[in-house]
Amino acid sequence: MKLSMHTKVLAMLLSAGLFAGCSSTGETMDEGAYGSDVAPVDQDGSTVYGGDDEGGVSSSALTEEERMAAEERAKMEALRDITTFYFDFDTAEIKPEARDVLVAHAQYLANNPGQNVRLEGHADERGTKEYNLALGERRANAVQRFLIVNGASRGQIETVSYGEEKPAVMGSSESAWAQNRRVELVFD
Repeated sequence: MKLSMHTKVLAMLLSAGLFAGCSSTGETMDEGAYGSDVAPVDQDGSTVYGGDDEGGVSSSALTEEERMAAEERAKMEALRDITTFYFDFDTAEIKPEARDVLVAHAQYLANNPGQNVRLEGHADERGTKEYNLALGERRANAVQRFLIVNGASRGQIETVSYGEEKPAVMGSSESAWAQNRRVELVFD
């Protein structure tokens, strides 16, 4: 491709302008300085970050109760990241390790009455289609009952069973079957 002299000069000028615009002005800032329009104090004069006490983020110290409550909220939020619950073969019994997570979901639903959730029950490929649909429904209903007992409203929860129709993992091994025996929480 043949470029005209005019295009080459324009490209060189743009490149020079880019380099000039990105260069440093030579000014240095004192260590700990934040710039002219940013101060390390909040509206009431408390240190927000840095400063003499090296305290960091908060403008006031948390009480022990506030700290514990914040830790509990963070724990509950982390638990709510888990939305798939697995079941043993041919059972709708909720596993003990799932209970704390489901309690966190129930409390979230109780505290957010406008939030809805769909419980999708699944089964592995063993058994007839009809049996697996019924088993998926029993699993979803077991999770629904648990959520309601722990504070969620019945009106917030919808249950559906897919039986063996929507496997999480394809295959006919114990590992694949174990991943397909589940209830998934889908929040709207």
